[in-house]
Amino acid sequence: MQKILVMTMMLALGACSTTNQEHLTMATLWAQNAGEARALSYQAFNIAKMKLDQDLRRSSKKTRAVVVDVDETIVDNSPFQAQGILDNTSYPTGWREWIDMASATALPGAIEFLNYAHKRGVEVFYITNRKVVGFDATYKNLVELGFPVKKENMMLREKDSSKKSRREDVLKNHRIVLLMGDNLGDFSEIFELDSTVERNALVDQNKKHFGGKFIVLPNAMYGNWEGGLYDGNMRLPAGEKKKLRHSRLKSIR
Repeated sequence: MQKILVMTMMLALGACSTTNQEHLTMATLWAQNAGEARALSYQAFNIAKMKLDQDLRRSSKKTRAVVVDVDETIVDNSPFQAQGILDNTSYPTGWREWIDMASATALPGAIEFLNYAHKRGVEVFYITNRKVVGFDATYKNLVELGFPVKKENMMLREKDSSKKSRREDVLKNHRIVLLMGDNLGDFSEIFELDSTVERNALVDQNKKHFGGKFIVLPNAMYGNWEGGLYDGNMRLPAGEKKKLRHSRLKSIR
């Protein structure tokens, strides 16, 4: 009954702001159905475990920490994306209602890895750009899924979408062994750029960190990379966005 009620609310909200989301269909279907998507998630957490084990063999003056993003890093929000495709609505329409449902499922390997880290004395910090208004629902969702979560280790967005200051807060008393996320900004503020060319160049310059301290989860549904396609202007009309997406395609002619 709750799900029906919330989806009804989402439909009502969507009636005020509609936009064709058909271009997200294949990415969302891939996230929900592809064995390859599951495999990449397991792969990411397997690598994370291997890197953590290597670090645990060494002494550490500070308490170790693993920092994870939440959305599309440890939990799956593809049902929200799917609803937007079916209703022709886009973020933020319905997002608050989806968070309040606290029904996102865990990504493959996430619960096992974070509990593995927790049992070995590693602090797990959740740095997410979900707004603080969704704190209680997010906490409920993570706890019910079985994640090792402490309220004081949940760092939701208050004002600044940059995660730099929150990472710095963790570093005051901890040594970060791993950063895990689906968006480059989850790893360092240097990636907080609109330019696709510059972001890619920075990835090349920092290639040694990926699969090391930086562990990337796959997410083709959304992210800062999409903003780069629109030169940082996510508020462009749908038609202009479509033109820009097509202009970025590298075709045979």
